[in-house]
Amino acid sequence: MTLSNIESLLDAESLVLLEKMKLLEEVFWFNPGIQTTHNGLKGSPFTLEDVQDADERLKRFAPYIAKVFPETKLSNGIIESNLKKIPAMKQKLVEIYNQAFLGDLWLKCDSHLPIAGSIKARGGIYEVLKYAEDLAIEQKLLTPKDDYSILASEEFRRFFTQYTIVVGSTGNLGLSIGIMSAKLGFKVSVHMSADAKQWKKDLLRSKGVRVIEYEADYSKAVEEGRKQAESDPLCYFVDDENSPHLFLGYAVAALRLQKQLKELGIKVDENHPLLVYLPCGVGGAPGGITFGLKLIFQDHVHCFFAEPTHSPCMLLGLMTGLHEKISVQDIGVDNITAADGLAVGRPSGFVGKIIQPILSGAYTVRDQELFTLLKNLVDTEEIKLEPSSLAGMIGPIRIWQERNGNLRKYPLIEKINHASHIVWATGGSMVPDEIMEHYYKNR
Repeated sequence: MTLSNIESLLDAESLVLLEKMKLLEEVFWFNPGIQTTHNGLKGSPFTLEDVQDADERLKRFAPYIAKVFPETKLSNGIIESNLKKIPAMKQKLVEIYNQAFLGDLWLKCDSHLPIAGSIKARGGIYEVLKYAEDLAIEQKLLTPKDDYSILASEEFRRFFTQYTIVVGSTGNLGLSIGIMSAKLGFKVSVHMSADAKQWKKDLLRSKGVRVIEYEADYSKAVEEGRKQAESDPLCYFVDDENSPHLFLGYAVAALRLQKQLKELGIKVDENHPLLVYLPCGVGGAPGGITFGLKLIFQDHVHCFFAEPTHSPCMLLGLMTGLHEKISVQDIGVDNITAADGLAVGRPSGFVGKIIQPILSGAYTVRDQELFTLLKNLVDTEEIKLEPSSLAGMIGPIRIWQERNGNLRKYPLIEKINHASHIVWATGGSMVPDEIMEHYYKNR
């Protein structure tokens, strides 16, 4: 795809954004093609029933999870994170950006999900469990009515050892797939891009996972993982770019969040909108969560993706309508960022086409801004996140800064004074202390 061909697809407003993206400047894009939720979800391949089915599967596995991962016993094997109000961080944002905004600021702490310590514990673990269940039921070793804690037996571990699971990853998805697969007994290979942190590779190897490293970016790791799986009939490839199972695993988060909001007395209705800010790499996790939230809260929820200025792949795919047919390298952007979990040059077309009519917008943030936000969150709330996880934190400020500009074209402007803001924290709790200290000082 040549630059001139890309530019020919865009209107004047989008061309201005494209020029800024090429210069690595921060941009904010409101989706001009957003539809009402009812119309926007009409062409979706999934329904609420599909999400509920995924939720029920996770409940079936809960006794097994509680048995083999003691850290989940208090939650009875349900992998879930807290929703935490962060008023001190809100005040710090107002001070450092000299921009007030109304509404409470909340942190959805997927950064502290058990087992894998990131948002990928949702989709990644779900897909492994789905595959394990399918195999065991097919071989008549398991029925959905059984107590799934029997999966912890040596009999099942020997059975799963016949099979291999493969994934390509920048880091966190590899952790969730690797840890869960190895625990069940699968052989597992994680193909990791140049962006992947060494501590994540070391952790996987300590769990018995085979790690294959590349000097190229995420796309190469995925490509090689796919090749490995195609050559072995007993090998299952977790396709981060095109997996319906990952997508549905992430979407279950919306059902859980609905319950949390109700318990906390947070209104979400026509006069009390919910604004959600989600860091985005290839798009699977934020896409699945956005889909689930729109199913549950309809037009009362507004989701925004956050990407590094060096890796704005989903924004580029959505803005041009080209989805997976375009990469950031096509516009001269290098895809080199400190936000390793978001270091993706080409977006998922599978996800992009589903969310195109329901996503409210997307924005980019500079790497250095991520480190500033990281330090301020530690100082104000004593919460430690990895850099990529901070991409959503600037969202409420950016929205408020846009209220006299493009936001005026969007119906949200009339209700924004009564909004609740949720920043989705995607990873950080497993980062070694010495590395977190380095992040903290890199402001």
